[in-house]
Amino acid sequence: MDTKVSFLVRTAIVAAIYAVITILNPFSWYGIQFRVSEVLTLLVFIDRKYIPGLVAGCFIANLPSPLGIADIFFGTSATFIALLLMARSRSLFVASLWPAIVNGLIIGLELKLVLGLPFILSALQVFAGEFLVVSVVGYIVFRTILKDKNLVRALKF
Repeated sequence: MDTKVSFLVRTAIVAAIYAVITILNPFSWYGIQFRVSEVLTLLVFIDRKYIPGLVAGCFIANLPSPLGIADIFFGTSATFIALLLMARSRSLFVASLWPAIVNGLIIGLELKLVLGLPFILSALQVFAGEFLVVSVVGYIVFRTILKDKNLVRALKF
């Protein structure tokens, strides 16, 4: 398959998987959120070419968000920033921390601006959910994946 077509197909698949997992999960929004789809962000640690698909998936997933257009802007921006930082990380654990830190700060701010919730509490709640999903569960899953060289090779674009 042509590399451009292959890239577009993989990007679309990743975006669709991220969006569907997020939309079907009732705990994907507000302060206490467990966005299971965020585990997929660790794919960027394997290959930065996953960034467009994950950003597109986040954008699509935020379209039906109860926070409206604000979540499309803040959420997608937070994901993009976290992914760029993850792609530069040399340690899987450090990479897993970026979504928790960036989303905690940016989504915490969004929740303050849109809903009037306390920033510190909102930031800590979002951080905790992201940390549990990405830095605990995702780290364990991806540490296992990284031990399998054939699987890592298959996951590269």
